[in-house]
Parts: sequence; C-alpha cells; structure tokens
Amino acid sequence: MNNRVPTEISAQLSQALGVIERHLAPTLLAVHVYGSVLDGGLKPYSDIDLLVTVAARPAEAVRQALLLDLLKISAPPGQDAALRALEVTVVGHGDIVPWRYPPRRELQFGEWLRHDILAGVCEPAASDADLAILLTKARQHSTALVGPPAEDFFDPVPERDLAMALADALKLWNSPPDWAGDERNVVLTLARIWYSAATGKIVPKDTAADWALARLPAEHHAVLLEARQAYLGHAEDRLALRAGQVAGYVLFVKAEIAKLLNEHKADRSFPC
Repeated sequence: MNNRVPTEISAQLSQALGVIERHLAPTLLAVHVYGSVLDGGLKPYSDIDLLVTVAARPAEAVRQALLLDLLKISAPPGQDAALRALEVTVVGHGDIVPWRYPPRRELQFGEWLRHDILAGVCEPAASDADLAILLTKARQHSTALVGPPAEDFFDPVPERDLAMALADALKLWNSPPDWAGDERNVVLTLARIWYSAATGKIVPKDTAADWALARLPAEHHAVLLEARQAYLGHAEDRLALRAGQVAGYVLFVKAEIAKLLNEHKADRSFPC
C-alpha cells in the first residue's frame, strides 16, 4: 500500500481495491484515493474517498455486484471499529477527458445509499456537476493506487466550471427537510463552498469552518462551531435540536455564496 496512506485504513483500502479490481479489471484504468485521507488528516467520521476510472461503461450486472460487495467492506460512520464509510465514484475516462461540463458519473457508492442497494435499487449513470469539485480535489491532493497521478491523468477543471458546480450544489438545500438528519455535514459543506467561492481553492471542512467563523455574524457562530467540534470528535452533535438556528445559518451562508458567485460571473473572474 502507498506510504502516503494512513496505516489505520490500509487493510480496508486493500479490501476495497481488491473488490474494485475483481469487478472492473478488464477496463480499469486508475484508482485514486483523495479527501481527508490525505488532506487534513482523518477525522472520527471521515469517509474513505475513492475515484475509479474505467475505459468502458460497466454492464448493469457488474454495477450491482460491485455495489453489493462494497457494502460488505464499508460501514456507516462511527458504527464499526474496524471499518470506515467508503465513498466510491466511478467515471468513464472518455466522459471526462477531454473535460466538459456537466461531466457524467457512471456509478456512486456511499453509505447513504445502503438501504437502496440492499433493496436492489441501483442509481443509473447521470450528469453530476459535483464531479467538477471532486476532480479539482483529486488533482490537488490524491495518490494513485492504480494508474498515473491524477494531475497527469485528468484535465484541469476550468474556473468557470468549478464556479458553476458550486452554484449547482447550493440548489440541494432549500428548506429544513433537505438537511434533516444530515445537519452537521450540510453546515460544514456550506462553509467549504463559501471558502471555495471566495478563494477558488478547496480545503478540509474544519479549515473552511475556521475561515468562515471569522466572517459569520455572531448569531450563527454556535451552529458552525458545534458542527466543527462534532466533526473533530470533540463534542456531541446536537444540531437536530437547533432547527431554527441551523435554518438561519444555511440561508445566510447560501446568500453570501450566491453574492460571491454573481460577482465572479459579472466580472468573468474567479479567484485562484
């Protein structure tokens, strides 16, 4: 296993790589690990993020078998001492190189899909604006388990496309039902989108939270601080009990992000 990978996840990562190779070997071009594994350090509830690139779109039977086998070596965050949550994204090389927006995703595995997968529901391939953010992260900080380095393998995402992906992400959260049960992740993700809209860069959630805390009105500090501390394992997550405060935070940060993105659009610039 690559020496940049933390030893605490090396066994699980080897299992995941074995499953991916078993199902996708004939067309497998690359597997990259990215995210908090390499950038900022693993936190108590951090996923293991894998980007898998294939030369041809997998058949439906292969997709379903891969998802079911990944379930066996993944666990919901904090529920298994030996296993972390896996997040695996599969893309076709010809769908993202040369780059175009919005990009196409072949398959995604994550713990939020566990019940659907067990019920036989397999999400179809689809356009996924979030890949602009994911590929930017992978080119910034990743290591290749199979294939060449990400910065050599993938085209850079143009600044305008990263800005569009950030704007598209904001459309996910419009009212409390959209973040119910996922408050911590949404609060921190919005802080990271705000940071990226202001700087053109992508950083770990706790780093973005520190940046955002310095710019938030005092009335929104408690929500972001609690999300940050729970993410780091320093406090219990009680954000579900702060429904009104969470809604106020979400609406405020979305508005700040929208202002920044509109300014970039007006002057056709994006910080870098």
